[in-house]
Amino acid sequence: MRRPLARSLTALAAAALTLPALTSCSDEPAGLVIYSGRNENLVGPLIEKLEKHLGTNVDVRYGDSAELSAQLLEEGDRTEAGLFLSQDAGALGALSKEGRLAQLPPKTLDRVAPTYRSAAGDWVGVSGRVRVVAYNPDKAPTPPDSVHDLVKPEWKGKIGFAPTNASFQAFVTGMRVLEGDEAARAWLKGLKANKPKAYENNLNVLDAVDSGEVSLGLLNHYYWYEQAAEKGADKLKAKVHYLPKGDPGGLVNVAGVGLVKGADKQQSAYAQKAADFLLSTESQRYFAAETKEYPLAAGVEQADGVPPLESLQPPKIDLGRLDSLKETLAMLQEAGLV
Repeated sequence: MRRPLARSLTALAAAALTLPALTSCSDEPAGLVIYSGRNENLVGPLIEKLEKHLGTNVDVRYGDSAELSAQLLEEGDRTEAGLFLSQDAGALGALSKEGRLAQLPPKTLDRVAPTYRSAAGDWVGVSGRVRVVAYNPDKAPTPPDSVHDLVKPEWKGKIGFAPTNASFQAFVTGMRVLEGDEAARAWLKGLKANKPKAYENNLNVLDAVDSGEVSLGLLNHYYWYEQAAEKGADKLKAKVHYLPKGDPGGLVNVAGVGLVKGADKQQSAYAQKAADFLLSTESQRYFAAETKEYPLAAGVEQADGVPPLESLQPPKIDLGRLDSLKETLAMLQEAGLV
């Protein structure tokens, strides 16, 4: 079970001024240095496999994706990092916009559909996740087909969400990109008026839905499937509903990788091999089986029971434009949700 990650306003505000404290998986001289916004508990087993694949030591420095992105911008060509493994596309988009990522070769990019990679060719998604509505059939027998319905009076006091969670904030950023700031601001104010219940993380939201504490909640799909695998689907009262017709609440976001521009020749070579490894069948099957995320490389199927990615109806969006997190955080604060 992954440990849910939260992103705080204080930490993000400080990111541009103070480099985050990072941890390394090894004190040995590194063949490859990775800045990882993904949880060590989640990707640790893959890093061990990567070390064997590369035949060299890998030094992973863990932190928040947005903070690591800010650090890479601060370091510039002085960075020791060869590869950036991000929890979300927004942090990769921020580096791409500033020209801090190197071009990836077509053979790497072409393993993933254009929707889930950089239009500039400098980052690529390695796993995907979709936003869903978790609902309790006893409390919400007919879940809404749009997040815009959540501001209606019938859902007052019945919604659970995790406002400090990076995926919720990415969803709000996506709404801003898709519908404009004024529409997103109005939705947030409407949500606040409906008195949603805030939780620390997505897993807490799912537990609240399952127990009937709230009628429905906003979270990523894999939390339900992980719980179903652990406890048995028949033991869960909560169900998941995929939003149709390109609704912004059905955003598909990705975790992805980019090669850091300015890295030395050896770092760059190892980083390229690492990116290809994360798109290999072995790694993609790991994401599907162990994390219940969507494998993005062609030819690898999702976990049993998870609907195929191509069957979903997510909004069409350039994921690199999810980089304006600072503005989203300010909007959430203005609405009184964080």
